[in-house]
Amino acid sequence: MRRRILQSTLLVVTITALVLGVPLAITTWQLVDDFTRAELTSRLEQVAARLDTAPTDTAPTDTAPADTAPADTGAIELAVPAGGRLVIAQSGRPVRVIGSDVGAAPVSETLPLGPGGMLTLEEPRSIMRSQQVQVTLIVLLLVVASVGAGAVVATVTAHRLAEPLRDVADRAARLGAGDFRPAPLRHGIPELDRVSDVLDTSAGALAELVQRERDLVGDVSHQLRSRMTALQLRLDELAAHPDPGTRREALAALEQAERLSAVLDELLEAARVARAAGAELQDLREGLTAVADEWRPALKAAGRAFKVRVPDGLLARVTPARIREAVGALVDNAIQHGGGTVTLSARAAANSLLIEVSDAGAGVPAELVPHVFDRGVSVGPSTGLGLALARALVEADGGRLELSRARPAMFTIFLPTARADDVVGVPRPAHGPR
Repeated sequence: MRRRILQSTLLVVTITALVLGVPLAITTWQLVDDFTRAELTSRLEQVAARLDTAPTDTAPTDTAPADTAPADTGAIELAVPAGGRLVIAQSGRPVRVIGSDVGAAPVSETLPLGPGGMLTLEEPRSIMRSQQVQVTLIVLLLVVASVGAGAVVATVTAHRLAEPLRDVADRAARLGAGDFRPAPLRHGIPELDRVSDVLDTSAGALAELVQRERDLVGDVSHQLRSRMTALQLRLDELAAHPDPGTRREALAALEQAERLSAVLDELLEAARVARAAGAELQDLREGLTAVADEWRPALKAAGRAFKVRVPDGLLARVTPARIREAVGALVDNAIQHGGGTVTLSARAAANSLLIEVSDAGAGVPAELVPHVFDRGVSVGPSTGLGLALARALVEADGGRLELSRARPAMFTIFLPTARADDVVGVPRPAHGPR
C-alpha cells in the first residue's frame, strides 16, 4: 500500500511538473528574447534623442564649440552594449559605425532617424543564448526541486497513511481471530481513528456476546446433565420393579436416556472442537514472549518491573489469538489492580502445562475470591469483563483458568499437554558438536 501511495503521488507530481515546467521553460526562453530586443530598442531611442539634440554641422562656430562632436560621440558609445555595434545612417552624411564585429546572425533592432535615416543596433546572438540557457536552467532546477519536494511529501504521506492502515487491518484481523482487546493507539487521522473507535466498540460487543454464549452453553449443559441424571436415577428405581413388564420398559427407557446422554456429550465435544478449530501447536516461549513485549511498555510507564520466566520446549495445542488475549487480560489485571513486579512464567506439570501470572500487590479481597471470574465483578472502575473473558477463551481451547493464590494474586492457566501425534515431525533444536 505504501508503494502504491508513493507511486501515485510521484506520478501526479511529475505530470504536474512537466505540464507546468515545459511551458514555463519555453515562455522564459521567449521572454529573454523579448527583453533583449526591448533593451536594444530602448538604447536606440536614447541614441536618437542624442542625435536630435546634436548640431547638424561638426565644424566650430560661435554657438557650437569644436569639442561638440567628440562629446556627442562619447555619449553615443555609452549606449552601445558591450560587444555590440551601432550603425548610424543619416541622409547626406557618411555612415558611422560604432563598435566591433558582432558575427553572423546577430540580434538586431532598427529605428528610423529623420528623413531617410536609420539607426541599427546589433548584439551577438551568443550573449542572448547564454542568458536564455541560464534562465531556462534555473526554471528546470526549480522543477526538479519541486519534484524532489513532492517525493519527500509523498514519502511522508505514504508512511503516515500506510502505517495506520496496516494497524487497522491488523486490528481487524485480530478481532476476527478472537482477540477482543481494545487498541488505545490513535494516529491523529480522524477517519482512521473513527474506524479504530468502531473496531473497539465492536470488540467489546463481541466479547460480551462470546461471554454470553459461553454462559448459555454452560448453563444449558449443567441443566441438561442435572435433569438427565435425575431421570436416570428414577429409571434405575423402576428397573428394580417386581413387575416384569414395568421392569422391561424401565430398562428400555434407561437405555434411551443413556444414549441421549452420550449424544449430549458428543454435541458439547463437537462445539468445543469447533471453537478450538484454530488451535495449533505452539511453543509457549515464543507466544508468551510476544505478549510480554506488548505489555512491557505499559508496565515501564507505570514504573513497575516485568519478569518473564518461560523455558524452551513447552509445546501446547492452543489458538494463538485466544491464549494471547487471555494472558494479556491477566497482565492487564495485574497492572490495574496489582502492585510491584509482575511475573509471567510457564512450567510443565504432571498432565498439563501451567502459565502463571502474579504480582506483588495486596491481592484479591476475600469477599471477591469466589466471584473473581464473574462478569461485572471488579474492585475498580473497570468493566469486570477481562477475567471472565479470559476464562472463557482458555476453556474454549480445552484448558482452565483458576485463581491459585489470592494474596498476593496469582492466576494459573492449565493447558493440556501436546499429544504424541502433535509433535510427530516437529524438528528438534539443532545442537552443534561438543
